[in-house]
Amino acid sequence: MDLSNLKPAQGATKSEKRIARGQGSGRGGTSTRGHKGQKSRSGYSRKVGFEGGQMPLQRRVPKFGFKNINRVEYKAINLSSLEALAAKGVTAIDFNTLLEAGLVSKGNKVKILGNGELKSKLDVKAHAFSKSAKEAIEKLEGTTEIL
Repeated sequence: MDLSNLKPAQGATKSEKRIARGQGSGRGGTSTRGHKGQKSRSGYSRKVGFEGGQMPLQRRVPKFGFKNINRVEYKAINLSSLEALAAKGVTAIDFNTLLEAGLVSKGNKVKILGNGELKSKLDVKAHAFSKSAKEAIEKLEGTTEIL
């Protein structure tokens, strides 16, 4: 056996249906399209979502909601994550520190949230702070700065 005598398994391939090639072929006349009607005509194409004249789903279901184009998406970082960084000896936390720690990605904006407990004094720079996080950082004589 070699590449020159390989062939598909028996029954694996079929020859294509040659339609509209005269009455003798058995597929002449209406050419497998049936008799009359819209789908038998040349150039017919059904609209996307067409349901045979029934009101299509996208028109039956009501519209609702909207997309706020002014929404600002923040990556949430809790105080517990900052405390974990502080345990490794970090005192000043800014975007680059969080990026190196793998907590944020390049395009993210950072918001510090107040979940968890902070035990060390930190200088934190972020795009936004929750009220409880700001209080917890400043309670330990740390500083908060908005980027």
